[in-house]
Amino acid sequence: MKTASSIHKLKQPARISEARIHISNLRLRTYIGFNPDEKTKQQDIIVNAEIHYRADSTFTSDAEADALNYKSITKRMIHHIENGRFQLLEKLTADLLAIATEAEQVSYAEVRVDKPHALRFADSVAVTLSASR
Repeated sequence: MKTASSIHKLKQPARISEARIHISNLRLRTYIGFNPDEKTKQQDIIVNAEIHYRADSTFTSDAEADALNYKSITKRMIHHIENGRFQLLEKLTADLLAIATEAEQVSYAEVRVDKPHALRFADSVAVTLSASR
């Protein structure tokens, strides 16, 4: 049986260089579109994001300060969406990608924004953008 003290002495894998954060199905409402009725009533959108970041120090330190703060990133995305007005999914997606990649330790991010019910016979229309450094 392992004790609490033996758990802290676990040997880490040889090399872990990157962590991936997945934000799944963030459901919000915003003004999105350029048709007259779209400019006057909010519509549903669904945001999915994947953020890769250098996380070597987080695996050994277990310290909050060493990790990428996904709660802060998500809060900024929510604020931007709820307080904005957008004509194009591409613009909204690009804005969210910029928020996702602000931190220097982010090496890659991908953001997808779905607009459910945008087309009569489709579940959704979506735009996906990615960036890397």
